[in-house]
Amino acid sequence: MNANSNSGLIFPTVEWFQALQELVNADPDFRRLGSIDTTMGVKVGTNIYVITFEAFGCSEVRVGTEYDLIDLDFFLEMSEVAWQDLSRNTRENGGADLKHTLNTLDLMSQDGISKNATGDQLRADLFFRVNQSLQHFFDSSAKLDTIFPP
Repeated sequence: MNANSNSGLIFPTVEWFQALQELVNADPDFRRLGSIDTTMGVKVGTNIYVITFEAFGCSEVRVGTEYDLIDLDFFLEMSEVAWQDLSRNTRENGGADLKHTLNTLDLMSQDGISKNATGDQLRADLFFRVNQSLQHFFDSSAKLDTIFPP
């Protein structure tokens, strides 16, 4: 799949996240942000996706399960409506506005959007250490033609 010529990708699906993977791996600006080594999850309602970053790129995107959450450094969890709002805002602005950055969403949410299933603070802190790269990853979705299921 070529993310630049997509005719609409359904969110949330593994194909949508793989299109983001292709975009950031071809983006020299992503490399300039520095090395990122983390395995994280994205939880959208009951859907879970595992995303691995190694060195200067995104090495793997796959469908995950609740059991995978234990092995991840952290995962980002929001309702499907909140993820759709983030995606729409990112598309409309060419990147998240200040109210929709991952950092702001984490700080403004009662329980935060960044979670760690094991309580390991060192692993959980990776979210803050690699936040700029993660924001670039999700901001890249502005280039996708995203479709939300009814």
